[in-house]
Amino acid sequence: MSSATVAKPPAKQPAQGRRRISLPILLLVIAGVLALTSVVRLITDADGITSTGQMSTALRLAVPIGLAGLGGLWAERAGVVNIGLEGMLILGTWFGAFAGYQWGPWVGILFGILGGAIGGLLHAIVTVTFNVNHIVSGVAINILALGATRYLSTFAFEGKEGGTSKQSPPVESLGSFSVPGLSDWLQDLNEKHWFLVSDLAGLLGGLFTDLSPLTVIAVAMVPLSWWVLWRTSFGLRLRSCGENPVAAESLGVNVYKYKYLAVIISGGLAGLGGAFLSLVASNIYLEGQTGGRGYIGLAAMIFGNWMPGGLALGAGLFGYTDSLKLRGGGTNVHALLLLLAILLVIGAIYLVWRKRYIPAVITGAVSALMFAWYGLTDEVPNQVVTATPYVVTLLVLSLSAQRLRMPKADGQPYRRGQGK
Repeated sequence: MSSATVAKPPAKQPAQGRRRISLPILLLVIAGVLALTSVVRLITDADGITSTGQMSTALRLAVPIGLAGLGGLWAERAGVVNIGLEGMLILGTWFGAFAGYQWGPWVGILFGILGGAIGGLLHAIVTVTFNVNHIVSGVAINILALGATRYLSTFAFEGKEGGTSKQSPPVESLGSFSVPGLSDWLQDLNEKHWFLVSDLAGLLGGLFTDLSPLTVIAVAMVPLSWWVLWRTSFGLRLRSCGENPVAAESLGVNVYKYKYLAVIISGGLAGLGGAFLSLVASNIYLEGQTGGRGYIGLAAMIFGNWMPGGLALGAGLFGYTDSLKLRGGGTNVHALLLLLAILLVIGAIYLVWRKRYIPAVITGAVSALMFAWYGLTDEVPNQVVTATPYVVTLLVLSLSAQRLRMPKADGQPYRRGQGK
């Protein structure tokens, strides 16, 4: 008998770029960016970039983006790509304003959720039952929602006081509140313009100042979604449908049911975001008011690597860049050019350390252009300010693309019994 031993295959090494950032490292990075932002604020005297008002506005603008992204997360965790989030947002704005005008804002919220859920149900029927391509179905829903709301507006709003075929009459406000004592204290601390302390006070102050009740509900949806999807048996079954539906079916999971539930919940969350736009952000339905937030919500979901916490960070980032248009946009964006240039220098150094020299050279060159732009101008044009949220969306997606891990069966067709 041969005594030769069979060599064991080498252990499989984890793929580069797939390591997840731990929570302490993530918090350290956030703290570093905040400290760097404080340095830039002191250099440029652009105190508005971390003011309480700026952060409060950013939170209000981040809510519909975050709810749309959270809706996308629910659907894609079950294996259904939901490009139709923009259409579901539109349905939420229209149904929310229609019911809010008739019966009050809280009823409008319920109808906004219902409107988005109807769009989700339609998407589920088309993709899950009839196996239509998910992208095609989502685009069709976006087009259908825009046309349907335009048609319905002529009957529901035209001829009413303050209403036209493109907008609803004003809706009663939900009201707003600030946390007594804490809000004023943080705002006073922010106005002292101390290094880092005032910036942190501005960030926290935005979370406790001029809040709508619906904002609180929307923020609560993030930890609630995490708990349901990652800490309950319902969430485990739902996520298994997005990872391996054939294996889930073999264990007795009704894959169709969970996909339907996920996409309907997805539409309901997007509809809630739409209701926020028409009941809180503007107190009126206006055609085109979603402004592509459904697509930006998808970008926030991808940036967050299909996780609620990362999605919330992405929505906050996009909401902040969107808020620059409303509060001292040209001056604040000009100051942020310096911040971006410094971050790119740090990125170039990191790439050199990783021995990725060509990307490092490109990053360094872009950083030099940012420094030159900042040094040669005093304020950026309004067109640049308006485009900032969309430019940031593209930059974030391109820079985070190497660390993404989508559900394995996301967007793949499934038929009951296909594994037999």
